[in-house]
Amino acid sequence: MPACFLLIGILLQAATAQNYAPPKTPWGDPDLQGMWPGNFGVPLQRPENLGTRTTLTDAEFAQKQAQAKRQAQADNEEFAAPDAKPGINPPSYWTERGTPTRQTSLIIDPPDGRLPALTAEEQKLRKEARGGKGFPGEWRGEAASYEDLNIYYRCITRGILGSVIPVVYNNGNEILQMPGYVVFRNEMIHEARVIPIDAASSKHPHLSSAIRQYMGDSRGHWEGNTLVVETTNFTDLDAIGSNGAGYPGDPGHHSADMKLIERFTRVGPNTLNYQATIDDPKTWTKPWTILIPLTRNEGYQLLEYACHEGNIAMGDILTGARAEEQKKENDSSK
Repeated sequence: MPACFLLIGILLQAATAQNYAPPKTPWGDPDLQGMWPGNFGVPLQRPENLGTRTTLTDAEFAQKQAQAKRQAQADNEEFAAPDAKPGINPPSYWTERGTPTRQTSLIIDPPDGRLPALTAEEQKLRKEARGGKGFPGEWRGEAASYEDLNIYYRCITRGILGSVIPVVYNNGNEILQMPGYVVFRNEMIHEARVIPIDAASSKHPHLSSAIRQYMGDSRGHWEGNTLVVETTNFTDLDAIGSNGAGYPGDPGHHSADMKLIERFTRVGPNTLNYQATIDDPKTWTKPWTILIPLTRNEGYQLLEYACHEGNIAMGDILTGARAEEQKKENDSSK
């Protein structure tokens, strides 16, 4: 597709979204209610070779569709190949692959779709954390104690953004509304924020800065048809991104002073744009923003994420680590 036609299509889409008038609740607020599951498959950061390009070309998109088709065939395989590594499948009945889209990255600002540089303070903190081992992001195979695994692996939480950013399963989101309040439920992992809105928000000022929570403290207001939610009072223990990490090789750590601004905008009968801006001067040199388009699906069923009940991984990891330590001790005594 020529660049001029692609640009025209993007502009027309933006104009349609801007002109869309969402239905109203009985008390007059824009109606955002419903099931809005995430769509897995868009990377947090844009591949560097794509520069500032926000959408895939026809050829790139066709390649992505072909890859999705091959993956679907592999997911439906009943038996593992003779040379396959042991795992919990096939078939990959539990995965949510999503539908291929043209979006090149979740990050839309900075324009290159990449995370801003870390501050010197954050670089030093990440290098020196836990006696030089760094923060526990994706599990690295060491487990001297439970503290070597992040709080998602320990079935505590993924934090706000980790609960919304689509992963390979349990991507359900549900929005409920009542006068003065909005409830945002996430299937990953069983989170539900009750957010005071406008007049109710003024009756419930932000918590004291001495009180910190994994999911922060959220207050909202309407800007036209957009719900704007400001969240503060975070801890520095959870992470930005899926699996309790920012992306492979990055712990996703942020400071307790992070401020998160979320914007929920219904841009069509079945499309809601979720936009989040992360403002944390202690961690990144400038704010950055992600965009996750969510598609309404009233047939989606939120299921209990029984993490603690099914978390045999923690026991297995720690047991395996103790067995490895015992083996080394036995070998050294010979």
